[in-house]
Amino acid sequence: MGDLAKIFKAYDVRGVVPDELDEPTAEAVGAAFVEVTGAGSVVVAHDMRESSPPLAEAFIRGARSRGADVVHAGLGSTDLLYYASGSLALPGVMFTASHNPARYNGMKMCRSGAVPIGGDTGLTEIRDRAAELLGATFAPGGSVIGKDLLTGYADHLRTLVDLRGIRPLKVVVDAGNGMGGHTVPAVFDGLPIELTPLYFELDGNFPNHEANPLEPQNLVDLQRAVVERGADLGLAFDGDADRCWVIDERGESVSPSAVTALVAARELAKHPGATIIHNLITSLGVPEIVREHGGVPVRTRVGHSFIKAEMARTGAVFGGEHSAHYYFRDFWFADSGLLAAMHVLAALGEQDSPLSQVVGAYSRYHASGEVNSAVSDQAEALRRVREEFAGRGEFDEIDGLTVTGSSWWFNLRASNTEPLLRLNAEAADETKMTAIRDEVLAIVGKVSE
Repeated sequence: MGDLAKIFKAYDVRGVVPDELDEPTAEAVGAAFVEVTGAGSVVVAHDMRESSPPLAEAFIRGARSRGADVVHAGLGSTDLLYYASGSLALPGVMFTASHNPARYNGMKMCRSGAVPIGGDTGLTEIRDRAAELLGATFAPGGSVIGKDLLTGYADHLRTLVDLRGIRPLKVVVDAGNGMGGHTVPAVFDGLPIELTPLYFELDGNFPNHEANPLEPQNLVDLQRAVVERGADLGLAFDGDADRCWVIDERGESVSPSAVTALVAARELAKHPGATIIHNLITSLGVPEIVREHGGVPVRTRVGHSFIKAEMARTGAVFGGEHSAHYYFRDFWFADSGLLAAMHVLAALGEQDSPLSQVVGAYSRYHASGEVNSAVSDQAEALRRVREEFAGRGEFDEIDGLTVTGSSWWFNLRASNTEPLLRLNAEAADETKMTAIRDEVLAIVGKVSE
């Protein structure tokens, strides 16, 4: 059985199957989920990994043993699960390990209305109760019913961003053999979009490349296809299709910060004066552009449960992260990569300029992207960086260490899921950004030697 302390993270459950996460563990978590949330009914969905259906069935057995009825949505993206939780007003669980390799799986949990469950909002209690239930016998109690939610999900997204009137667009989509291959055709059906699909076959072994668009090597096929086909843009989704990465007509990556600013401007046009959430790793250009469009920017720490909680607290209309997660008030404050992509399609399709020009107005600074370093003593590395940069900028520790100078900033933070330190740096010019990035990496590297 799995080590619950190891697989329960800050805002989800994730581990290697079956060594860390197996069916008895999923059963215990299912029972604990119902006990802690008090749910009378639960909706469950899963991705295309080979381990996902049996783990989902085990969770369902555990949930039913505590008297809960279960709506089994079957195959779905994580944002389809959020749609299910919101539209059905039920707590929900998605079985996925997102962008992680095939041997991993996990669970993303939410209360009714897609309200996230994180470490300080119930996940710790679920972990502790599941640990007590490991090895128990789970007798059936509640009922289970299968329900296809894909059509309703697609229809709902199309009500939030109307693409029927845009000019015809050529779009290449790389689903990475993940759930985008299931949801994109349903959402794009009947729209003025000429779709070129890459790797739409659902395959949890990821035979073509990992379904992680944050890694540049996983974008190469998409970038090549966009240029070769003369497409207007490309879209890359991660394994559970809640994140979306955008490629312009030249085959160049569009920063998630630029996408955040673009969507924020569109939402502020509909909701003047609204609040926009951005995490502390998004570009300085994001709060600047939000203010220029009459909005109120609010900075928060990294992580979907934290951003969703801040959105709910402030009533924010939209939120964006550097990791290509995008959150919408009209989507139960939950994230949807496909909904963000639809905003980009709408912005492009409502005028004649190429995407590179459209997003150029939202790209103001030079960013390093996220650079990961394997460090055994993360606390010591952070201490040394603090020491070296003392007196050179403003410090804050909302999430890791952020140091802000006159025309630059960097954030160094520990991963929630891996033994890594993650560095993001940005500056007004590329030379300064490179110098800051390399200086921090050199300090961190000395600790890991």
